Amino acid sequence: MLVVGLTGGIATGKSTVSKSLKEKHGLTIVDADLIAREVVYPGKSAYNKIIDTFGHEIPDLVKDDKSLNREALGKHVFGDKENLGKLNRIVHPAVKQEIAWQIIKAYFTFKHLVILDVPLLYESGLYMICGKTVTVTCDKDIQIKRLLARNPELTPEDADKRIDSQMSDDERCYRSDYIISNNHGLGELEQNIIHIIREVSPNMIFTVLDWFPPFGILSGFLTLTVRYLVERFKGTCPPKRQ
Repeated sequence: MLVVGLTGGIATGKSTVSKSLKEKHGLTIVDADLIAREVVYPGKSAYNKIIDTFGHEIPDLVKDDKSLNREALGKHVFGDKENLGKLNRIVHPAVKQEIAWQIIKAYFTFKHLVILDVPLLYESGLYMICGKTVTVTCDKDIQIKRLLARNPELTPEDADKRIDSQMSDDERCYRSDYIISNNHGLGELEQNIIHIIREVSPNMIFTVLDWFPPFGILSGFLTLTVRYLVERFKGTCPPKRQ
């Protein structure tokens, strides 16, 4: 089974790509955003830790229905590396545990290809388990426009902070195996998606062999080794322009 990591900056269109891969092309999606929302439902361990960590700093952190006020939490942590780090250290372990479980289930139900949809694919280290990685990208002015349309409560300054709090688009694209440009309409985006599916789909021989645990374990080890070597010799940042 091939795990393909899908990532992209906020409001670049990654969710649109993920939805197309699932609904139009029938691929299995492990959605880290959805998992991240589920692990902070009231009563969950991560929820309780967030309340303990930020409750005294954010008066309106909890809504009337006991769910987290994600907008208030976002405004508090975006643009503040220390607080963002605290939040990530709470949420990321819980998300990774659920991601691992969903990938294991996909393997034992004989899926040939799984899309691991993770906004922070590289920051979280989850790219290391991906045989291929894909980044969805667009120009920053388009990104800001889409983010403001999606979250009208944000100011342009808020939108800029959220974008700048993430890995730069240049670094994300440099580290990815494939790039999907989303500067234009849905028609062109769909054509780019179809092209990427053709590029990343594993052949039948690889798929069948991978379903036997010894080969699956070897394949996973090789994936980790290749990722390590590529990062070791290629680096994680594009060369500085002269």
